[in-house]
Amino acid sequence: MEAPDRIIVAVDVADADSAARLVESLAGRAGAFKVGLELFTAAGPSVFQRLRDAGADRLFYDCKLHDIPNTVAGAVRAAARHALWMMNVHAAGGARMMRAAAASLDAIEPRPLLLGVTLLTSLGADELEAELGVALTPEEYVARLARLARDSGCDGVVASPHEIEAVRGACGAGFLIVTPGVRPTGAEAGDQRRTLTPGEAVRLGADYLVIGRPITGSPDPAQAALRIADEIASV
Repeated sequence: MEAPDRIIVAVDVADADSAARLVESLAGRAGAFKVGLELFTAAGPSVFQRLRDAGADRLFYDCKLHDIPNTVAGAVRAAARHALWMMNVHAAGGARMMRAAAASLDAIEPRPLLLGVTLLTSLGADELEAELGVALTPEEYVARLARLARDSGCDGVVASPHEIEAVRGACGAGFLIVTPGVRPTGAEAGDQRRTLTPGEAVRLGADYLVIGRPITGSPDPAQAALRIADEIASV
């Protein structure tokens, strides 16, 4: 896989016009583009075709579904009609929910990749125990959810750079690890808690890196993406 192909740009903007301009500016510099809740809520499902027209060959719908199995299955099936490359559900929704989501994609061609979201990168070990009542380390908790996602039919997980090795150890080669919380050296962490640089994340075994503000907040997004690709290629 070429270095730019590993980069998934988080298109976290408030309207379709801004999103399309961003995609156009990054032609050939990124492998995929992520549509999250802000953009989807502002622009609706038509934004997928708008970004495809702007040059986005692969789209990741970061919907993070978490509901009863029947509801999630229906939502996944509806979203898949937009020719998505990848989408996700919260692994904390449990095995029955993830199995229903995976089964709902069986008749879809081409079938989108389905990921389980493990632990949000904005949460740390203290919040995991004190607020969520989970008496495990983040590594233990994420590895447990990753195994559950794999056994429930997911193609991979979303996990922070700090849990890459734990996931790979739990699920083996071939199970996709998509890693947010990636910040180039010197970049602001923002609201992310468990971060590493792009080179460190790839060295540990990440397949894809979700990168937002270090690219989208740059005066020259294309050059920012190129620098990150160069760092990945050097690993």
